[in-house]
Order: sequence, then structure tokens, then C-alpha cells
Amino acid sequence: MTSQARPTAPTATPRSPDSRLAGVLADLAAEGDALDALVADLAAPGWSTPTPAAGWDVAHQVAHLAWTDEVAVTAATDKAAWEAVVVGALEDPGGFVDAAAAHGAEADPADLLARWRASRAALAATLAALPEGERVPWFGPPMSATSMATARFMETWAHGLDVAEALGAPAAPTDRIRHVAHLGVRTRDFAFSVHRLTPPGGEFRVELVAPGGGTWAYGPEDAAQTVRGPAYDFCLLVTQRRNRADLDLVAAGPDADRWLDIAQAFAGPPGAGREPGRAPGGAGVGGPGAGTP
Repeated sequence: MTSQARPTAPTATPRSPDSRLAGVLADLAAEGDALDALVADLAAPGWSTPTPAAGWDVAHQVAHLAWTDEVAVTAATDKAAWEAVVVGALEDPGGFVDAAAAHGAEADPADLLARWRASRAALAATLAALPEGERVPWFGPPMSATSMATARFMETWAHGLDVAEALGAPAAPTDRIRHVAHLGVRTRDFAFSVHRLTPPGGEFRVELVAPGGGTWAYGPEDAAQTVRGPAYDFCLLVTQRRNRADLDLVAAGPDADRWLDIAQAFAGPPGAGREPGRAPGGAGVGGPGAGTP
């Protein structure tokens, strides 16, 4: 689906080998490996197991990840092909993500798994080779290689949760989810804007307890409004894998409280969210009804 041609005349300098990107790509690879381990030996009927995302089975989840990785490579390497993807999205803004997942899910499981593995490798190689300072066009604002890798980590983690729940194989959270937490904090103003609300004027203080212990803190210590709780719960919230009512997150301040009702770290229109009282998983992050991936 995608062209692997590199831009012929990059205007930026080569990326330094010790950049932050390397760490994000390593964690993205580890998260992909964790999902791969769940489906690598899955018999064909298992790929049809329904997941918490309405209308999506395991094959849909993996097909969506493969497609989005491919589209990200296209965006970074082939302007004409990327523009064609955008045209398709504009022609069917509410259904093009679902359509791509449904089409991919029709493939033989072995072929689908091979496709996803190839797309993972291609994405990692493409982002690692992207010149320093070059940005990748996307369905939202253009992103740096590190930001794109972070976004791909978020999706891989969130859709991996759906698959794990469907197969009855939940995994313990790891500190790799710091990338999701970081993205969740960074997209605060986006969440307000996509709900047609004016973003708050000042930063919040966000303090999250990491799975491995310790605290991840964002924003000034003297901020007037705060959010505190487990990092895992925060990541479930911003990927809309669980309803706020089922999470141990505490907001102080009216804007911070409102944010926890509308938070989303993925591009596109507001996600449908989750009904309270359900386990982790569900639509969002480019799943059914979420719009752009």
C-alpha cells in the first residue's frame, strides 16, 4: 500500500544516534513484541474473538495497527500517496478507519500477522532515518519522529489491551506507559478544543504514581489545579479504555475536573468513551467511531 522511497532532498541534518527517539522506538518495539506474543500462535478461530471495541475482533485490532503504521510510513516518504489517503479520509471521515480495519481483517491470519510485522519494521526504520527537524504530516498537526513514535506506542499499547482482554490474558502494566502519560498531558488543550471548549489558561500539576514506583510529575508545583493518581489509570483514561468513574484519579479545581471527563490523547473527534463498571479495553484511539487514527 505504501511507497518506501525516501525523500530525495532532505533539508534537515541527520539525526544524532543518541536522540530520545531511540528510547521511544525501543519501547514501541517491546510493546509490539508483547502483543505479537499474544497472537503469534493463535489458531485461526481465535482471530475472530470479539474485543471490547464494538464490532472489532482480534483481526480488526491487528489490521488497524498494520494499516496505521503503513500510513505513517506513507506520510513520511510519499507525498502523493499521503495526499490520496487524506482525500479518502475526507470522503468518509466517520468510516474510513473502520473500513480499513475491516478490509485488513479479511486476510488469512498468517498473512495479516506478517503484514503487521513488516509494517512495524518499516515504521521503525523510517522514523530512525528521518532527518533531524523534519516533521511528518498527519491527520492532526505534523509531528516529529519522536512524537510519531510516541503516538504509535500509545495505539499499540491501547489496542494491545483490547486484544489481551479478549483473549483473557491481561498483562501487568510497565513503566513503558510513561509515553502514554506524557502524550495524555500534552494533549490537554486538544481535548478541550475538540469538545468546543476553551482550554484553560494555566498549566495543571499532574502527579502520577508509576507502575514501578516513584512519581511522574508534570507542570509547575504551585499550579492552582491538580490531577493525581496512578499512571496506569491516567493512561486508561486518556486512551478511553475505562470510564473515569472506575479509576482512582483525583482532580482539584474545576478545569482539572472537567478535563478528566473529556481527556483523549488520540486525534480525531471526541471518542465515545466507556460505560462505567467495565474492565479495561474498548473503542477509541482510532477504533470504531473514533474518526482519525
